[in-house]
Amino acid sequence: MDHDASSAVGELARSVAAVLAAAPAVPALAAIGSELACVEAAASRGYFSPDEEDLVRSRYAAYLSVRAALLESLAALGRLAGERENDWRERLPVFAAAFAAACVLMRATRFITGMAAGRPVVWKKLDEADPRTGLPRKSFTSLYRAASSAKVQARFIAAADFYFAHRGEILLLRGDPLLGPVVDLLAAEEPAIERRRRDALRRQVSYRWFSLVRRQRSAWKQVMFGFFELSGRAISELRQPGIKPSGAPKRVTAGMRAGLGGALRPGDVFVTRHDDALSNLFLPGFWPHAALYLGDDPPDGAARPAADPHAAGWFLEARKDGVLFRPAAETLAVDAFVVIRPPLEAGDLAAALRRAADHAGKPFDFTFDFRSSERLACTELIYRAMDGIGPIRFRLCDVGGRLCLPAEAMLDQALGCGFRIVAAGGLRGERVLLGKAAEIAFHGSRQPLREDPGNPDSPTGSGSL
Repeated sequence: MDHDASSAVGELARSVAAVLAAAPAVPALAAIGSELACVEAAASRGYFSPDEEDLVRSRYAAYLSVRAALLESLAALGRLAGERENDWRERLPVFAAAFAAACVLMRATRFITGMAAGRPVVWKKLDEADPRTGLPRKSFTSLYRAASSAKVQARFIAAADFYFAHRGEILLLRGDPLLGPVVDLLAAEEPAIERRRRDALRRQVSYRWFSLVRRQRSAWKQVMFGFFELSGRAISELRQPGIKPSGAPKRVTAGMRAGLGGALRPGDVFVTRHDDALSNLFLPGFWPHAALYLGDDPPDGAARPAADPHAAGWFLEARKDGVLFRPAAETLAVDAFVVIRPPLEAGDLAAALRRAADHAGKPFDFTFDFRSSERLACTELIYRAMDGIGPIRFRLCDVGGRLCLPAEAMLDQALGCGFRIVAAGGLRGERVLLGKAAEIAFHGSRQPLREDPGNPDSPTGSGSL
């Protein structure tokens, strides 16, 4: 298999994993009794109590997390879809994965809009800016408008028609180890697909308009690329404006990654940040993500990517495509990182790394509920690897009725039980900081962001770019 084909298969596998992880995070009505009860109570009295607000915002944050992952997967699938009409049969796996992502996305959106659209008190609450998480004003209005547009409805009709027209061929993919679960997901979604298709068809004007447009273009392109174009635009709309120019490179360079080698040891925890990431909109604080450093030796004989042959190290990291072993070039394609080292002797450290490896291959947990270990979020991997070993004790936080450990809380607790800061990058120019300099830069990153783009000490200033 050539490099391009292997890369495409890997991209498809990552997208499939993200879709399959996102699907269970969309709750059924029977599972949200407490949320519906607090929504009804707030609607009747005209306002939310603080605990009710936390519960509703938590559910909204979970929806945004699922939505972000699915939109990114749709964009990735769009890059695989190709241009030629005559090879559409070869693209059925791509279509199946993309349509499954679209179905889960529409189900998630229907859930959140159904909870909010008919209740002004909920709509207004979700439209409020949230300074703690950086969520802008009118986020729900923007999402609801985009999901309700005639173009989106018409494209879903076209995709559903395409699915049912080629259903037999798609069902044959059930025997494929990668795509079988996606096909099963689509089969389970069929009643909902048909209901949503009928609902959209009632909007005859928009469908007639779309049919007219579609007759003038390739049906394949319109079905496939309609979702991809929409997803790309939605991702662009959700990225935080003004943070960095579109297409700007990450601040952490290959040279910085290569320069880290001598400063690290297996078991170090990297806490990272993308300046304009979607997740920054609903995760508190400056630092939202974590990964576990394993050392220089590739796990299970994996080959280091040719694009970054000198960057030291491998990681175990939970992302939307699951808990996977990843090279530094993938994990550290970020704008900033800080490295904290656990206070563990060799034997305890080896036990923590073995614990962590036991979770490799699990799907990502979009519900961020740490009471179950069947699915893991990023900080949950660190929690389950190290909690209770040596002096390390983590306390889960109740966030909207879910017990979890946000990265900022993990940092506070880790430093409180003996972790120390050993390195940082992306905070003060294109260089790796060690020791005391790393500590100073790290603590500076957690101060309230100053609106001074020319201040080199500001995390958003020109000195950090």
